[in-house]
Amino acid sequence: MEQYETEEQQIEAIKRFWKENGVALVIGAFLGLGGLLGWRWYNDSQIAAKEQASFAYEKASEELLKGEAGFSKAKTFIDGHSDTGYAMLMALEMAQQAIERKDLTEAAKQLEFVVSNAKLSAVQSVAQLRLARIQIEQGELELALSSADKVTDQAFKSQSQEIKGDVYQAQQLFDKARAAYSAALESNERDQVLKMKLDNLAVVANG
Repeated sequence: MEQYETEEQQIEAIKRFWKENGVALVIGAFLGLGGLLGWRWYNDSQIAAKEQASFAYEKASEELLKGEAGFSKAKTFIDGHSDTGYAMLMALEMAQQAIERKDLTEAAKQLEFVVSNAKLSAVQSVAQLRLARIQIEQGELELALSSADKVTDQAFKSQSQEIKGDVYQAQQLFDKARAAYSAALESNERDQVLKMKLDNLAVVANG
């Protein structure tokens, strides 16, 4: 699962940011829109609800590691918190568990949920990239290319171009593959795996 390492680090950073700043961000938005009117009600209800969702997420995340029963509890958590960022993070974790169980259909289902519902572009981009890789594994090359094309966040440009290169290579469109890998290297010039893919492309193309 090495190809997911960078994205996992990005998601962990998002999780830490949400945990540390989520309440402050919601409070700031509220103050900007409504001032102090109703602050006591907001403080009692919204912050309590967020703390409850955070606790439920941590619990469901722990249960998810225990197997099928935990997977079912994770689905229940998402159903009850589908309008929160925690639901997106849980779906990403469920997708990862499904990948490790070789259940690519379930993994794709969870990632499609994130793509359709995530409000943070970084989370949505991670889901699109993972979905594209799964689609490559399933032989759905055109779908994989479409998923990679939908990633517009510049922070993920290298990963998106690398996936396109993988698709083009599988389709034996070697000129396009070379262009995609080269574009990926422009954003991540120290990536040795990318350099190897580009170097090996000539061998594959002449094979």
